[in-house]
Amino acid sequence: MSKYTITIKSTSNPKIIKFECSDFITDHSSFEFNNIDEAKNSPLAQQLFHLPFVKTVYMSGNFIALERYDIVEWEDVQEDVSSHIEGFLNRGGVAIEEGQKKKLPVTIYAESTPNPAVLKFVSNKPLVEQLVEFSSIEEAKSSPLATKLFHFPFVKSVFIDENYVSVTKYDIAEWNDITMELREFIRNFLEEGNAVLSSDGLTVNQSEKRKQQQEFDNLDDTSKQIIKILDEFVKPAVASDGGNIQFESYDADTKRVRVILQGACSGCPSSTITLKNGIETMLREMMRDKVETVEAING
Repeated sequence: MSKYTITIKSTSNPKIIKFECSDFITDHSSFEFNNIDEAKNSPLAQQLFHLPFVKTVYMSGNFIALERYDIVEWEDVQEDVSSHIEGFLNRGGVAIEEGQKKKLPVTIYAESTPNPAVLKFVSNKPLVEQLVEFSSIEEAKSSPLATKLFHFPFVKSVFIDENYVSVTKYDIAEWNDITMELREFIRNFLEEGNAVLSSDGLTVNQSEKRKQQQEFDNLDDTSKQIIKILDEFVKPAVASDGGNIQFESYDADTKRVRVILQGACSGCPSSTITLKNGIETMLREMMRDKVETVEAING
């Protein structure tokens, strides 16, 4: 039985496509190769650079992302590439040779958010596939990064999604005094190749992703429509502010939608009011007579 199966995933960039593996191919570090010479420590990347349309190879955790040249479209070659990767790995091919790893250089920059108690630290490398949020060091056992952040006395909660970390502080500290310290800590933590999530945390993270998909499949059609609207029109703007919005429930009798605000959105008076009113207006217009009110809950 083959150990690896590959799933093709599109991205927001039409030139980049992801090939998700059913098992991990790196030890949770991230790598970027721009040509075959840089890929001397990655047999898999070397194989991929033999394909004339491959411009850049990214590897992290359980996926390979490829950037193409304009000589092809992904829809014409993605199945062949997927089979090539799957066959290479199942024949015992190695993604990254141990002990000779070139880590992806890490840059971190800080962004303010609508919530004055929250600052967003953005990385140039992916951190997690499924968002995680911790309100105490006890909850953060599955995340070495979050656990370390809670050692700072002014850290109240930690929210991690895709390529950024949102930190909520206590009032005892001012951002002007602690931003540089936090930024440098996160950058050094990632540059040293430390895992954002432990092995158990990664397993839980992926299980949660599958669970959410299963829950979505079991929802009624109206709830699915609401989620799709939130994902397409609301989540990108919320993520840019260091937060997240999550569908909680829909009551057809009262026509009420409940959403959970997370990260920078949680506990922020202005975002709670703005998001509730904005989402409520949008859903009323797009869902016609199916939605009357939206209740926003802090996560």
